[in-house]
Amino acid sequence: MTINRTTDYLKSLLTELIHISQETEWVEFKHNNDDPKLIGEYLSALANSAALYGKKSAYMVWGVQDGTHDVIGTTFKPSLVRHNNQELESWLLQKISPKINFRFFEFLSEHNQSVVILEIQSASHTPVQFDGIEFIRIGSYKKKLRDFPEKERELWRIFDRLPFEQQAAAENLGVDEVLALLDYPAYFELSNQVLPESHESILNALEAEQLIEKSVSDRWTITNLGAVLFARQLNSFRHLSRKAVRVIQYKGDNRFTTIREIEGRKGYAIGFEGLMETLKTLLPSNEEIGRALRREAPMFPELALRELVANNIIHQDFNMTGSGPMIEIFDHRIEITNPGVPLISTERFLDSPPRSRNEGLASLMRRLGFCEERGSGIDKVVIQTEIYQLPAPLFEVIEESTRCVLFSYREFKDMDKEEKVRACYLHAVLKHLSRQPMNNTTLRERFGVDVKNSAMISRIIKQTVEAGVIKPYDESAGSKAMRYVPWWA
Repeated sequence: MTINRTTDYLKSLLTELIHISQETEWVEFKHNNDDPKLIGEYLSALANSAALYGKKSAYMVWGVQDGTHDVIGTTFKPSLVRHNNQELESWLLQKISPKINFRFFEFLSEHNQSVVILEIQSASHTPVQFDGIEFIRIGSYKKKLRDFPEKERELWRIFDRLPFEQQAAAENLGVDEVLALLDYPAYFELSNQVLPESHESILNALEAEQLIEKSVSDRWTITNLGAVLFARQLNSFRHLSRKAVRVIQYKGDNRFTTIREIEGRKGYAIGFEGLMETLKTLLPSNEEIGRALRREAPMFPELALRELVANNIIHQDFNMTGSGPMIEIFDHRIEITNPGVPLISTERFLDSPPRSRNEGLASLMRRLGFCEERGSGIDKVVIQTEIYQLPAPLFEVIEESTRCVLFSYREFKDMDKEEKVRACYLHAVLKHLSRQPMNNTTLRERFGVDVKNSAMISRIIKQTVEAGVIKPYDESAGSKAMRYVPWWA
């Protein structure tokens, strides 16, 4: 994140650090050692040790004698150091995985001695590596984590207990810094609350919502939940800047020619309606959509689009670095992709109880009205595509991402076999969940096919049965009484 530390704060932090035990695993003192490789290894070791001991940050301090903790000054100037033709901080960031927040601070002590503090974000969801190797502090020694399996197991247990939303996005902030970084009036407006007059009441409300946490000495921590939803600028939080939603519009139905690319800057909650307006502007309208609607109408149902965008945000894997939600617009489809594989099979999106990696984020997004009640979102998407008589949506896993595709209207005769089979399966699921029979008549109505062409629908049902995704409810029933259920029913 881009928070500046005042000189007074840094002097106070230095005083606090030099008075702690010399055996502390999350602080390291150096005099002039400026070896980039050694700094990188300590960066990994300190980040992992901070997580192990429940600290939000770890520190490496130059200009302090290791044994006595006397401030003696340093000649180390990280802003001037270059390694392999790169600035030191840039080179370290390239070698560290996953990308964590760290920053060098150069300042003068009370007695005008040069001091450098490297502030390091604690490891949060996986051990931090330097150049492919994970390190840890054992007492005052830096060791490879793999040589201490009990420490590694303990570290993973800690990661499993701390959800992403509760991890720190920015720490050691004053009241003014918190209120400058978060669009707090938007929180009160979206939650239908009156904006309090005092800063104390505002902070108490944000803390109760777990958007911020109180830390020591009247300082505050902004949680990831607070930052991803209400950041005035996501790039104010370095590890969240790549999580902004990207919208890319292409010419035609391939990625050869990009018309425009738009990247969101605000937190998801305060930027959501603006994102939806952008999509409305970019998406064309159809003069006629199926037999159900014969008028100028959006290419895609607004409710379906809203649900899928909200799901894209809520169910992403925030632990995947370097990627965020993406919406790609083509002439005849829209693809909505989020990082992370789903926790349930794509075939069971409609009927399985919902599971989210980010329950806190999901809960607050629903309470603020950005998506439907728990468990009904994908149902609404499929229902809307049936009403509009669109091709069935496609849910798929691409490498380490989840993608949903909505297709623009096409005549029944122009749909291919795969699209018709997918539509038949999803229609059977919807009927089963509403405890209604799926048969030739209901599927014919779903496709908008005339009764005289019922044989075409029978052929689709047969192909879907052969695909193994639906089955007869009662195989002994006559052909006219035959109804079907999903394969798992």
